[in-house]
Amino acid sequence: MTRYIRRTAAFFLLLLAALLVNSARIQVLDADSLDHNQGNRRDTVARYSQQRGPILVGGKPVTGSRDTGQQLRYERTYRQGPLYAPVTGYASQTYGTTLLENAEDSVLSGTAPMLAPFPFWNDITRGRSPGGKVATTIKAPMQRAGYEGLAGRRGAVVAIEPFSGRILALVSSPSYDPGLISGTGTEVTDAWTRLNGEAAQPMLNRAIRQTYPPGSAFKIVTAAAALDAGTVTDVEAPTDIAEPYILPGTRTTLPNEAEGCDRASLEYAIRWSCNTVMAGLGVETGLSAMVKSAEKFGFNDSGIRIPSGVAASNFDTRMSDDQLALSSIGQFDTRATPLQMAMVASAVANGGELKYPFLVDRTLASDGDTLARTGERTYRRAMNPLTANRLRQMMIGVVEDGTGANAAIDGATVGGKTGTAQHGVSNSGTPYAWFIAWAQAGDSGRPAVAVAVVVEDAEADRADISGGGDAAPIARAVMEAALDG
Repeated sequence: MTRYIRRTAAFFLLLLAALLVNSARIQVLDADSLDHNQGNRRDTVARYSQQRGPILVGGKPVTGSRDTGQQLRYERTYRQGPLYAPVTGYASQTYGTTLLENAEDSVLSGTAPMLAPFPFWNDITRGRSPGGKVATTIKAPMQRAGYEGLAGRRGAVVAIEPFSGRILALVSSPSYDPGLISGTGTEVTDAWTRLNGEAAQPMLNRAIRQTYPPGSAFKIVTAAAALDAGTVTDVEAPTDIAEPYILPGTRTTLPNEAEGCDRASLEYAIRWSCNTVMAGLGVETGLSAMVKSAEKFGFNDSGIRIPSGVAASNFDTRMSDDQLALSSIGQFDTRATPLQMAMVASAVANGGELKYPFLVDRTLASDGDTLARTGERTYRRAMNPLTANRLRQMMIGVVEDGTGANAAIDGATVGGKTGTAQHGVSNSGTPYAWFIAWAQAGDSGRPAVAVAVVVEDAEADRADISGGGDAAPIARAVMEAALDG
């Protein structure tokens, strides 16, 4: 009898051991896959069971949380949502997260390990700390100046502090209210469908996710390449590039909008935007040197993050000479984000040293203690200091006595470059208006801001759109806000 009892006890002990082993497997080995199983709502419920931390502009929150009283309790809210949507992105219970809401999600949602009171505390307890805060580098007056300047037209504005890389304004227009898609239900899905179906694409972040032909604004890059390579040694000396200029290997004549471009100097070509001179200098400088220079400014880099990902700007690495000529004036396959063109202006303003752009100043715990601060760092030396100084003087000439006069600011030194980029089949589309610039207060030893503005303005009459006429006044308003701050 005792023998049977022992066997039965051993059998039940074996079952208990198997149960414990299976329980350990589920809780340890399979925990991650079960947590992320689409049928498991516990993580989703826990995620929205507490308020999400705020995103700050100038120390003030531009996001909040609303208690819905539902199972997914707290819903994200946005203050001045359309103004800051290109910065914040959205945090939706239905559609997930984008931009800063995505890049800093662990801090905002309270799951970041550095928010826990002890190492591995959240992993052990499977809990989360109160949501932290994300302080941006955005300056509210500059953001509003860019947003109001575009006035709902398609386009973007980016402003950078040249000596640090801080992004001071990041505007995309037209915009949308992220709060419309924060929650769940038919109203949210209807808003999502409507926003994604609009021809104007309000949810597209044109500042960092859209690339455009930069047109004549790219001539600053070409000038930097020509000066660094020694193609031009005297910016005031006539060049050997005659007008008309025939694209190499073709019978196509490159036109000029300006007069006096025949064998014009580099200084004159920048001031009045001579296509022929800049195209010819690009070819004389050569593909290798042009590619090297463009990449120093950030072209062809798909790894730029601010911390949201940025679309790569393009300068082809394999081209025939006629294609290189067109690329050297910002046409052919050359494309750039507004952020990229702000980086070009920033490098010139900062003596050739290009700082890495960033949007998050620091992250904080819910009680205000700093968790991490973004350090300033050099991205690349885009050109030598002498070249930068020459370009500064030429860009000043564009504003003082050239195509960029609409960007002039009393009491400040302003340098700029206009651009009118052709696009469409046979260049039939309404040109994009570009303006890149930098501004320095009269009593300051360094520039306060570098700006890039692009205006698509697809409804405008072709004759009424230009970098100097459409984009320069917006840039001036943003630079004035920077100088006032």
